[in-house]
Amino acid sequence: MPNPHIPVITIDGPTASGKGTVAQKVAQHLGFHYLDSGALYRLTALSVMRRATPLDDEHALAKAAEHLHCHFNGAHIFLANEDVSNEIRAEAVGNLASKIAAIPTVRQALFGLQLSFRQHPGLVADGRDMGTVIFPHAGLKVFLTASVEARAERRYKQLIDKGFSANMEDLSKDLTERDARDSNRSSAPLKAAEGAYLLDTSAMTVDQAVEQVLHWYAATKPI
Repeated sequence: MPNPHIPVITIDGPTASGKGTVAQKVAQHLGFHYLDSGALYRLTALSVMRRATPLDDEHALAKAAEHLHCHFNGAHIFLANEDVSNEIRAEAVGNLASKIAAIPTVRQALFGLQLSFRQHPGLVADGRDMGTVIFPHAGLKVFLTASVEARAERRYKQLIDKGFSANMEDLSKDLTERDARDSNRSSAPLKAAEGAYLLDTSAMTVDQAVEQVLHWYAATKPI
C-alpha cells in the first residue's frame, strides 16, 4: 500500500489543455515521479484495438486493462517491451480511450495500478480524476484548462510534429465531443476537485504555468 505521507500533486483537465507537459516539468523540477494516467487508458485502447476486442464486451475490456503490461521510462511509454509513445497519441487511439474510460469496470481495473505510482519522494499525477477519485487527499490539486481554440492549435502542432495528419476543424469538433463525453460520464466525470486551484493556460506559456503550480505547491508546504 503506497505511503499516504508521500506528497502528491494532481493536475486534472481536458484533452490538450497542456496538463501533461506542465505536470512533467513540475515533477522534473521537484524530483518527483510522474503519472500520465491518460496514457494508461490509451495503452488499454491500443491493446483492445490490436486484439480486435468487441467494444460491447465490458468484461473483456476490463480484463485488458487489468492485465496491462506497461512501463514508463522518461518520455517513453512501453506496452510489454514495445515503445508505443507515438502510436498511443494517434487520434483514433485517443477517441477510443475516451470511450472505454467511461466504463466503470475499466476504471476500477486501473485503480490499483495508478495508486502504485505514489512513491518516495513524491508524485505529480495528471489526468481527469486524479484529484477527485484517485488521490482525493492530495496536498495540491490543480484543474488546468484552456479554450477549445487554444487546445486545438496545440493538438494540431503536436500531431504534425509527430508525423500525423491533422485538420483544425476536425480537431475542434473532436475536442468538444470528448469534453462532453468526459464531463457527462457517470463514472468519475471530468470536473475540478474540491479545493482545486483553477488555471486557464489559454494565454500562458508552459513555463508560466509551471511557475504558478510550483508557487502554489510551495505555499502548501509547512514552514
